[in-house]
Amino acid sequence: MLHFRMAKKLPKFWRQALAFVLCVVLGVSLTLVFELKSLGLTRGHGDTGTRGVFFDKQLDGLEKIAEKSTEYLSNSNLIQQGRELYQAQRYVEAINIWQLALKAETNSSSQATVLNYLSLAYQQLGQWQQANETISSSLNLIQNSQQTTPEAKLILAQALNTQGSLQLAQGKPEAALNTWQQATNIYTAAGYTQGRIGSLINQAQAQQALGLYLQARKTLAQVEQTLENQPDQQLKTTGLRSLGNVFKSVGAFADSRRVLQQSLQLLENDPNLSQELSATLLSLGNTAYAQGDKNAALAYYERAANVVSANSVTHIQAQINQLQLLIATGQTKKAENLSLELQPKFNHLSPSRSTIYARINFAKSLVKLGTQEYTTSAKVLATAIQEAENLSDRQAQSYALGYLGGLYEQTQQWSNAEDLTQQALQIAQAINAPHIAYQWQWQLGRILKAQGAIKSATSAYEVAFTTLKSLRSDLVAINSDIQFSFREAVEPVYREYVQLLLNSEPSQEQLKQARQVIESLQLAELDNFFRSACLQGQIVPIEQIQQSGAAVIYPIILPDRLEVIVSLPQQQLHHYATKISQAEVEETIEQLRENLEKPFTTPEGKLLSAKIYDWLIRPMEAELAQSQVKTLVFVLDGALRNVAIAALYDGNNYLVEKYSIALTPGLELLGPRPLRQTKLKTLVAGLTEARHGFSSLPNVSDELKTIESEVPSEVLLNQTFTSSALQKQIDSVPFSVVHLATHGQFSSNADETFVLAWDKPIKLNELKNLLSSREQTTPEPIELLVLSACETAEGDKRAALGLAGIAIQAGARSTLASLWSLDDESSARLIGQFYKELATKQVTKAEALRQAQLSLLKDPDYRHPIHWAAYVLLGNWL
Repeated sequence: MLHFRMAKKLPKFWRQALAFVLCVVLGVSLTLVFELKSLGLTRGHGDTGTRGVFFDKQLDGLEKIAEKSTEYLSNSNLIQQGRELYQAQRYVEAINIWQLALKAETNSSSQATVLNYLSLAYQQLGQWQQANETISSSLNLIQNSQQTTPEAKLILAQALNTQGSLQLAQGKPEAALNTWQQATNIYTAAGYTQGRIGSLINQAQAQQALGLYLQARKTLAQVEQTLENQPDQQLKTTGLRSLGNVFKSVGAFADSRRVLQQSLQLLENDPNLSQELSATLLSLGNTAYAQGDKNAALAYYERAANVVSANSVTHIQAQINQLQLLIATGQTKKAENLSLELQPKFNHLSPSRSTIYARINFAKSLVKLGTQEYTTSAKVLATAIQEAENLSDRQAQSYALGYLGGLYEQTQQWSNAEDLTQQALQIAQAINAPHIAYQWQWQLGRILKAQGAIKSATSAYEVAFTTLKSLRSDLVAINSDIQFSFREAVEPVYREYVQLLLNSEPSQEQLKQARQVIESLQLAELDNFFRSACLQGQIVPIEQIQQSGAAVIYPIILPDRLEVIVSLPQQQLHHYATKISQAEVEETIEQLRENLEKPFTTPEGKLLSAKIYDWLIRPMEAELAQSQVKTLVFVLDGALRNVAIAALYDGNNYLVEKYSIALTPGLELLGPRPLRQTKLKTLVAGLTEARHGFSSLPNVSDELKTIESEVPSEVLLNQTFTSSALQKQIDSVPFSVVHLATHGQFSSNADETFVLAWDKPIKLNELKNLLSSREQTTPEPIELLVLSACETAEGDKRAALGLAGIAIQAGARSTLASLWSLDDESSARLIGQFYKELATKQVTKAEALRQAQLSLLKDPDYRHPIHWAAYVLLGNWL
């Protein structure tokens, strides 16, 4: 038997090792390498160009100051040795040398600088207490010296940058932003362009983590403008690459690719910068992959490998990425040949963190090539463990041990698997690295479950779940690349935990916990969608939420069954399950959606609709009737978000004929709040003419007239409907309803979710800032946002995330929108009836929508669900 193992359900972390090159930056901020580079460090071979701000000539600032001052960095030999070790990612050795340098230094400026360096190295190792102590000592020395020389100011700016990186890594983005703003001001006053660029990019990270999207984009625009005017070509190219990498980390893939192309064009004109060229090509490959452009990504990776020495980490990382893509696209033979070519190249690399992560990444790729590669993979991981031990790099050691544990899991050698996983977990906990620890807690849960130790497995999953909840902001701010593998690296933890909780006959406590886990999964998905943990302040504990006479239904898609938890007012939770595969659930949903969008009713469509009704509603029919609830609120999971719930069919009637229906991404996020009984005042904006490649919407003018006839309205039509005009109206008048009758798209990519104005598409993050600007003039949120003529992106199974995203980002209590593009005339009729119900009757928004849908259902010309079922109400249904 082979003495190694790997996960039976091994998470697809195949980019995690390369991600950690970025993680070094996102965990301890872009400042780390930037600050050391700014003191004249030469670049190590391990640099991939994705680790932050690298400016080779940055020390025209501080190095020249050093030349003029004999007091500054008097013990420069030791300090330089430490820099070289740090750049080689030998952090423990760098710390030892710098501690010697610190003892030998007598000048306060020198001591402050060395303490700053020590904090950077401690951050790399996850030793947060020592990092805090050393940077605090550095700042105290600077402030106590009260020096106002240019050198002292720049040393202060460096220390502030380091402090900001530490604050962001510890989940304090507001403090980090404030600190980096101080650093930027000092660099700007000193005319030190390189430092200013670095601290501005850092600011953008903090702004993104705080959900301040427009501010982050404006900050990055400042960086881009500064770089455009930069005469130093090498600074410009490396700066553009750093900017492109940050654009990628915040989800702005098109901007990332554009900026990286600019860096590439500059580098192609200089044959002496092959290492820089390779780094930019590697970054372009990463962005192309994130965009789903696999062919372009392969080409970039291949070229990145070819322009540098085969003995460099950049070359090997590019080839590993190439290998992973070949495997992902089914090009097995090419992948096998490339893996054979790669193996001997590791022998020429010096030990470093980048080398260790490259080994881990390569080992995981080998596993995907089949069982014949398991032995080789185990040997590669064993070497990685040894190198990590030799470097005293506990973080790298935890990863290497954990993935070797995963390999033993794969081969079902449970004792070895459990032992290695426990070792990896103990190290992650010892260095306070929860973003690593949760992976091994999850892996331990899988190993225990496979051995039948269900109680222990459930406990392990509970710990992993708790760790993930505590990490919500950190998964974005610390380890942004993990979002690309959210469905493989994060989501399964929640689903597998629920699967364990709902085994056999769950207790009320288990049902409550399962409900809590599903609510948390919804929040985690939205964090991942926004690429920012911006929902933190909006969450209300579920036990504090009143259901307001509604039944709340939680369907949960698991691999082998569909679970449903139902919460009825003042009752214990109900639970039922249907044995059906996830594949069949998703296929049924897709077929139903296709049938509902046909202009005629088909027997197949009704059968599919009835099948989903049987899964979700039939087992609770009697209890629902007995409880006399009038509204059903669905917290939909996965592909079920694409279902037009109103059109579910019981054999005689559609669900909307019996109940008002609302959707919510989770009660914790959008709990019910009673409708403010005030006279409706509506801001209506619409397009009838073709714009920006989108067709005309001739019936929008009728829709707007109908709204005007039912409720007092301010109208912006065609040329008057610009983004700035819309914001001006929202800022000046407290409208309770904002109605946008225009093209729009909901996508699982926030950057592709938008509504169309006359002047441009208004993207999700801009819409959020535009609509929430009224908070400065009135504390009352928009009561209702209506998005007419918008639709979910075709072929995007997770597109409804974009709809939920708009509902949340708009800050409105409720959002009314459509899942697919509707016939203009029927849409105008439904919207008109909805406003009539809302304005003239004391009904909830959910009931107003129901009555509007029924008005079309009863009309022979519009009875087919295509005309009325697409409209859904998200958020507050009251």
